[in-house]
Amino acid sequence: MDQVTELRIEIDGQPADDQAQAIIDHDAWGHFTAMQVRDRRTRGLDLHLARLDAAQREMYGTGLDREMILACIAHALGDLQDASVRVYGYWAGVIVTVRPPAELPSRPHALASQRFQRPLARLKHSGSWAGGYYRQLALDAGFDEALLVDQSGCISEGGITNVGFWRDGTVVWPDAPMLAGITMLVLRRELAVAQATDTVRLADLPCYDGMFVCNSRGWAPVGQVDDMQIPVDAKLAEVLTTAYDGAAQDSI
Repeated sequence: MDQVTELRIEIDGQPADDQAQAIIDHDAWGHFTAMQVRDRRTRGLDLHLARLDAAQREMYGTGLDREMILACIAHALGDLQDASVRVYGYWAGVIVTVRPPAELPSRPHALASQRFQRPLARLKHSGSWAGGYYRQLALDAGFDEALLVDQSGCISEGGITNVGFWRDGTVVWPDAPMLAGITMLVLRRELAVAQATDTVRLADLPCYDGMFVCNSRGWAPVGQVDDMQIPVDAKLAEVLTTAYDGAAQDSI
């Protein structure tokens, strides 16, 4: 079985030439979705395809063909079975990048709050370098991820993650502008416990029994926000593991 060892980029099923690479590097008005592929399968494929189509319609006024996207992914993967895959929608075409597979470390994560709201947060757009800036500030300070909050301390999402909370046996999602991440959406339809949406502020965190982050690489508990310790709840871990591991994986 082949293994990917470096970045592979294809546009509309063809290797990216220098001009196409320049579009990616310098004309970053686009959107994308990211997925982990294992044994040529991924969770929430229908959600990825729906996200790409909806964003393409909002940004460029036309949709993306499902079968074309799947064919582009399959072609870019070649003989690879496991990989990190991104599919970008641009005015110039569909771009697929393939990198080595990756997992979110399962250890409790430490988050640093950053006062920032992503513009057009509902879209997974490729031009929000400011989000990367604030996440890097958190990483440079020794944290694992940024926690984005507004001026009132209202929590929206992580730098590259969604965040969820645990209180009285219920998973609580933030009521704030944010990207509806694919893993978050997969968990929302798989969880066997009560779920709610509510405004969550930094000052509210002591009222919760646990917290977690999730993105295309999986999920992990949160053990610290700024200098505040967050309880790592065994029941929450069981609930999330059951939902995530039990989610169907679709063939590519």
